[in-house]
Formats: sequence, structure tokens, C-alpha cells
Amino acid sequence: MSVALVTGATGLVGSHIVDRLIPDGWTVRALVRSPQRARDALPKSVELINGDVLDEASFKRAARGCHSIFHTAANITVPGGWEAYRLTNVEGTRNAIVAAEASGARLLQLSSVAVYGPSARYEAARRGEKTDEDSPLGPLRERAYYARSKRESEQMVLEAHAQGRIWSTAVRPSVIYGRRDRQFVPRMAVFIQRGAIPLLRGGRSTMSVVHAANVAEGAILAATSDIAGGKAYNLAHDYDVRVRRFFELAGEGLGKRPVFIPMPLVAARVALRAAKWIMRQMGLNLVSGSAIDFVSQDNPFSSERAREELGWRPSMPPETGVPDAFRWWNESRGSRGRTGNEKGAT
Repeated sequence: MSVALVTGATGLVGSHIVDRLIPDGWTVRALVRSPQRARDALPKSVELINGDVLDEASFKRAARGCHSIFHTAANITVPGGWEAYRLTNVEGTRNAIVAAEASGARLLQLSSVAVYGPSARYEAARRGEKTDEDSPLGPLRERAYYARSKRESEQMVLEAHAQGRIWSTAVRPSVIYGRRDRQFVPRMAVFIQRGAIPLLRGGRSTMSVVHAANVAEGAILAATSDIAGGKAYNLAHDYDVRVRRFFELAGEGLGKRPVFIPMPLVAARVALRAAKWIMRQMGLNLVSGSAIDFVSQDNPFSSERAREELGWRPSMPPETGVPDAFRWWNESRGSRGRTGNEKGAT
């Protein structure tokens, strides 16, 4: 029986990896900072190892005897600037590499399509193509802390494989949703419940989203497929779901029909600039220019390499997954709380 170590096991993707590993017959360990809190969030069969991704000794101890390490722990949106992201996302990954090298375990790095950069992700689309794993990575802004940390940590993992230190692979999801999402789903739910949804281009664009259960399936396939060694795989396109349809399905889960307001793209960009100006005056940086592209441009990514090489066949369709995710959020609002480092939105 194979043993797997999962970091970020109480987060979005990590918890779905745990959910998939156990019925597949794996023995599962979780590296957690608070075993008491984690025990309430994880299945009883999961072995809890008290430690931290920033503590090399506890990481190595937890990885001993493992076949695979699923490293999903990361900071997504935190205050503190670059250092807050670098410490957890880069140094934590450095310790994951050390643990994999010491134990001989395979290392699966949960990366992100953020590594492509905001301009490069749509470069192929301008030629009528899709952004795949062979597409060049574009420049990143200095304050793109999350993207910079994910690119650096992914490169570290793949370089360690190329040097023969470890066996490793990486997967790059787009925006992830599902049960236990504390990033994307809550934000979209507030839009639906409290106001109207601006609909650009009739809501016909396909969204760059992927269900956490499907990401978990792809991650396990990558970690257990010899062909994946030293490679990165996009897991950014499980099913085509259009913007309007996504919000309609979300409304089903919330028990509320979304209200849509058609909006010209030009008006949306003017409103976005105004919102960004207001946020800057308040000393905040909460509004991104990529938000317009996200809801007005088709999903630019291809996941064909994962389908062809890994046999990735996502099992959770949006007709089931979207209402379920928003229903979970609606039912658990009173009991939700942060569970530490977790990988969710990209």
C-alpha cells in the first residue's frame, strides 16, 4: 500500500486530493500546524504529523517512507508584500524538495497558470491558438507576488528533477472552485446575493475555471505517471462553461436567481479604472485589470497534454460541481474559518 504526504491538506485542492487518495487505497499523512483543528477537518484515517512546511526537520520526518508528496500549501492572498509570499511559497517548496530528496518520494508541486503572466496567457489566442505548456512565460510585474512565487517555486522543483536530485512534476490549474473554496466562490456568491452581475459580451465567454476534484485527479495521475517526470501540465480546462451559465448554476446552489445587467466592454473598463483609483486612494490593491479579461475573454489555456499523456478525464461536470460548491458555501457560512495555508484561486 502506497503512502502519500499532503501539505495544505485542509485547503481546497489538498483536501480534495485526500478525498481521492483514501478510496484509491493510499495511506495518507498530512503535515499540519494544528493537529487538533485539522482533526475536525480531515477523515479520521489521515495520519496527522505536527509540523510546518517552513520547518525542514518536520517536513523530512513526515515524508519518510512516502511514495509521493503532494505539496499544495501556499499563500494566495496575504498582507505583507513579497516576503510573505516568498517565505511560504518559495521556502516551503525548497523544504519540500529537501524532504523528497531525503525520502526518495516523488514530488507533485501544485503550481498555477499565473506563471504565464497576464499578457502571455492571451498571446496564443491572438493567433487563434491556445496557451499550452510550450508557450513562453511572459514578464511579471514586481507586485505580482503570487505569480512570481509560483513561477520561482515551480522552476525550483523542475530544476531539481533535471539535476537528478528528485523525481518531480507540476500541475498548473486555472481558477479553482469547489467545496471548501474560501477564495473564488465566496466572492462570486456575494455578487449574486447582494447585487447585479455585469454581463460583458452577453456572458458567452468560456470561463477559465476548473473544479478542485478534477485538479486532484490530475495531480494524482501526474504523481503516479512515469511520463510526467520533469514536466508541468495545465489543468485549466475541464469543461467549457460560459460566464452566464456559470452564474446560473451558482444561483441554483444559492437558491437565488442571478440578476444580469448587460454592459458594454468600454463601460466596464472605465468602471474598473475608477475602482482601481479609489482603491489606491485607500491604500489598497484589491482590483485587478485581469478581471475584465477573465469575464470577457474565452479561456485561453489548453489542457490537452494532461489528457493525452496522463489520461486525465475530469469526472466532475459543472452542472454538478458549481451548484454543489455554492450550496456548500451557503450552508457553511456560519462555521467557516481560515485553516492556515491553503491553495485555492490562481
